[in-house]
Amino acid sequence: MTLFRLKILTPERVLFDGEVQSVIVRTTVGDKGILAHHEPYVAALGIGQAKVKNGDGAERIGAVSSGIIEVTEEKTTILAQSFEWADEIDVERAQKARELAEENIRRWKDDQRKLDISEYKLKRAINRISTATRK
Repeated sequence: MTLFRLKILTPERVLFDGEVQSVIVRTTVGDKGILAHHEPYVAALGIGQAKVKNGDGAERIGAVSSGIIEVTEEKTTILAQSFEWADEIDVERAQKARELAEENIRRWKDDQRKLDISEYKLKRAINRISTATRK
């Protein structure tokens, strides 16, 4: 299979910069698969998983919390607000974040802005837990 360059960045660090066979990400309009020689493409990323098939065929999964993906002739770039590989996720911390978000949803049901933030945090925590515990 033909390889292409993938770069994954967050505001804090470069998580990955190397050759891959494929990447699948959750955009705001659905999942999108990228292979070598993909047409130029830009999309907003939602909360979801990224599946990266390395050059040797091994698959790694990460939890993404919003961002963008850009595909050019030279490389594919994922710029994410947050991105964690499944094996780096602290499940206990994610479960506590989920519980706090659920509590805040109950508490802030009359404040739409705080409710929206709490719902976003709940979705992010659920995605992190799901990614980390995926078998």
